[in-house]
Amino acid sequence: MHEDWPLADRPGFLARRVHQIHVSLFSELCAPFGVTPVQYSLLSALADRTEADQTTLSRIVALDRTTTTGALKRLEARGLVRRGTSATDRRSQSCSLTEEGRRMLEEMEAGARRAHAVTVEMLAPEERRQFIEAMKKIVAAHGGRQASSDLL
Repeated sequence: MHEDWPLADRPGFLARRVHQIHVSLFSELCAPFGVTPVQYSLLSALADRTEADQTTLSRIVALDRTTTTGALKRLEARGLVRRGTSATDRRSQSCSLTEEGRRMLEEMEAGARRAHAVTVEMLAPEERRQFIEAMKKIVAAHGGRQASSDLL
């Protein structure tokens, strides 16, 4: 039935496999820090700003708010993130990195960068650039489309 469209030629299947491979590499190279790729993305997003509300963070890292909130609560429990009611909007949770969170992010940067590099190391430099540009184009074309927490 699928002879004319092998699984190994389907973009969705390949995207999921590349993601699985990267998560495995990230987990291996960043194991001492006990941080998931999603948590690392949140820490990185917070490092780029003084503070941000949870809704903004969920948009930046392309996650649903429930997943974002859960990840931030786990980071807060570890003392890596500070959460509290926003001074400008009482309905909003404001988040920022703690000094410990900033320090750990700096310590794990080499491992995280290595995981990204190893994910694409078999590609020639020009192929890497093209691959990244192609992924950016796909992401931009699909704009605000995000995974639903029930599909993850």
